[in-house]
Amino acid sequence: MKQVIAAFFMLVIPLIFAFSQNLETIQYSFRSIAKKILPVVVEINITEKKDNSVSTNPFEQPDNQAPSQQIQALGSGVIVKRINDTYYVLTNNHVVGNASTITIKLQDQTIFYRVKLVGKDERRDLAVVSFTSSANLPIANLGDSDDLEVGDIVLAVGNPLGFESTVTMGIISALGRNGPSKDVATNTDYIQTDAAINQGNSGGALVNIKGEVIGINTWIAAPSGGNIGLGFAVPINNAKKVINDFITKGKAEYGWLGVQTVDVNNEAYPGVLKDLQINVKGAMLLAIYRGQPGDKSGLLPGDFVIRINNQDITGVSKFIQVVGDLLADRPYDFEFIRNGEYMKLTVRLSIRPNEESDTLSYKNLWPGLTVIHVNDQIRETLNDSNIPQVDGVMVGYVAVGNTPDDISPAALAGLKTYDIIRQINGHDIHTVMDFYKAINDKTRKDLICLITRQGVDVSIRLAR
Repeated sequence: MKQVIAAFFMLVIPLIFAFSQNLETIQYSFRSIAKKILPVVVEINITEKKDNSVSTNPFEQPDNQAPSQQIQALGSGVIVKRINDTYYVLTNNHVVGNASTITIKLQDQTIFYRVKLVGKDERRDLAVVSFTSSANLPIANLGDSDDLEVGDIVLAVGNPLGFESTVTMGIISALGRNGPSKDVATNTDYIQTDAAINQGNSGGALVNIKGEVIGINTWIAAPSGGNIGLGFAVPINNAKKVINDFITKGKAEYGWLGVQTVDVNNEAYPGVLKDLQINVKGAMLLAIYRGQPGDKSGLLPGDFVIRINNQDITGVSKFIQVVGDLLADRPYDFEFIRNGEYMKLTVRLSIRPNEESDTLSYKNLWPGLTVIHVNDQIRETLNDSNIPQVDGVMVGYVAVGNTPDDISPAALAGLKTYDIIRQINGHDIHTVMDFYKAINDKTRKDLICLITRQGVDVSIRLAR
């Protein structure tokens, strides 16, 4: 028995020793990561002025004596670049907001008061600010967020609730998450992590076990406003081009294809995928801006894009992100399904125009409407017995802008929601594919549409 016990301890004690050494190694590795990343994550304090002399009440006279209210906010940022004595800090757009003053505090408590806004972008919720210093400050190493996998260990670094230089640990919980609403930037996908993130972490670093920044902490999903293990970060690869754009141009530039897309997996578009003979993921081109890159390259309304530049398109959000990242005046392969057949085109994009540009007017959008296959399911879903028992496709939406001349060709022709298109240029329209085949027939300049509206047949001319 003594021999058995002795043998047991001879076996177990080395295992315990080895295990403790491994734990110690792991501990030292985390210490090393923290020492590497903490000096490059800064605290950002901003002040916004709210002018109390401006009243939204038309019956209230401005009080010119009332002082402007100072609104204080706090976030985090990451030192990502140095050019001469200028340091550039990446953070979130919602951190800098409409700041009148910005200050930056380093981990060693050094404060910089003359901080400049270099550029910001709501579409990705990113911003870059800068400060000058002759000191030799550390710069973050930016990793490759495309190499991430679910389960990877990560650390979140920032200033949650004002607690400076806080490090938390977790794993990558999911990749490719979309923002839940218009309140969260939608021109990017997100890394989901259970590393604790709270208010004040925004703009801080999400790092891998090499101490490389692989994400910028941006938002949390929390009914109570605190961490419940659902934190989200912008992948650093989505920020690299934006950083350079801000520094060189003062703004972010996006690739411009000149199309409108729609998620036909949405319940609002029942039967469209079946009509188009689609059984893969992708994004459908709903309409094309005339004279823009997509139009010039030969893309057509109804095309279902499945791959761009060897990147799989899993939905509309992915489509928008990929196109936005592409550079202008370079050739890219677009793979898509048209009329049930696989096709491929080479497309050259331009730079996305300003929102005020006439290029984005609906008058340039062809055709400027959505259609779905009308059937008994649609009638039941809409609970509308007035939808006639006829075959065809039903208009679901017609593009109309905010001004009288900002209307699409479909709106100009007089097409309306719930119109049922039964024929185009004498050809019967039974499915969504029939509709797109007809409107893409460029041998006919004008399209004569036979529609049924509230039980009455009407002929409408849709001018190309």
